[in-house]
Amino acid sequence: MAETARGPLRVGLLGYGVAGRVFHAPLIAATPGLRLHAVVTRDPERRLQVRREHPDARLVDDPELLWRSPEALDLVVVATPNRHHVPAARAAVAAGIPVVVDKPLSATAAEGRELVAEAARRGVPLTVFQNRRWDGDFLTARRLVGEGALGTVNRFESRFERWRPAIKPGWRESGTPDEAGGVLYDLGAHLVDQAVQLFGPVSSVYAEVDRRRPSAQVDDDAFVALTHIGGVRSHLWMSAVAAQLGPRLRILGDRAAYTSWGLDPQEAALRDGGRPGTPGWGAVAPERYGRLGSDDDLRPVRTEPGRYQSFYAQVAAALRDGAPLPVDPRDAVDTVALIELAHRSSAEGTVLPVPS
Repeated sequence: MAETARGPLRVGLLGYGVAGRVFHAPLIAATPGLRLHAVVTRDPERRLQVRREHPDARLVDDPELLWRSPEALDLVVVATPNRHHVPAARAAVAAGIPVVVDKPLSATAAEGRELVAEAARRGVPLTVFQNRRWDGDFLTARRLVGEGALGTVNRFESRFERWRPAIKPGWRESGTPDEAGGVLYDLGAHLVDQAVQLFGPVSSVYAEVDRRRPSAQVDDDAFVALTHIGGVRSHLWMSAVAAQLGPRLRILGDRAAYTSWGLDPQEAALRDGGRPGTPGWGAVAPERYGRLGSDDDLRPVRTEPGRYQSFYAQVAAALRDGAPLPVDPRDAVDTVALIELAHRSSAEGTVLPVPS
């Protein structure tokens, strides 16, 4: 792209809700070589927030205005409600603008595959914001598994649990299928992706997906068991009704185990106005380090600092220098396919094979 040689890559951000405001806008602003050029939102309060937090960004009412002048942007980020992910990304691809889509890529694997194929046909870069690949605990787990510190891994346990007994208004609690709401899409998109990144393709899926809160329209409590082709079993929990939280990660091997507690601190830091590049960004205090070993011989293991900023740094490198994109969109399609299988497994009460 000719424009990239003359200055920072100009980024258009669609949506300024939690995803846009808390994650994408701050990370874009903190990435050398990127500039938040335009934000699309009609909401009056969010427009005021944009003016206050990113005063140099142009405010846009309608994404159609972006597609009419594709030469004004080098990258579009889709941080809208899930139902708009595919239509917005498809419009960006048609305009020839590289695009980042927040997870999940799509409500169904079929429409995700069509989008990925269309981007490939047109030669337009497409990637998906799987930021939890850069959680400190996951980076630590990946390192320990890669080093063989656990021996042969038998089971991987991973949880994203919350205590939200009251249903909040909003599309995430809507039962409309195209919203892709509920904890399995919202949290499972991270957990499934992390499991596959660590232990490879999956041969079968079993799931228990429930609505625990009165009047809940979508799942708020789920368990998913993945059997990986390599033999590891991943047990994944996601819940909005966990009054006491389990360990964030537990990996059991034939030589040792690794257990860590608590969420990566980056999301909370971003919500509080923190930014990558500040001293101690993504670091976990020593008292929160995970433990490696067996019950009679445990030692703390330093948690790798989390680095969500790596995602957009890799996007910039891909667009400028032809480096690989940070997330292959086909991975995101596979994740949605496994989520669909999990819903079906729960409904049928059976283990389902993953189609080859």
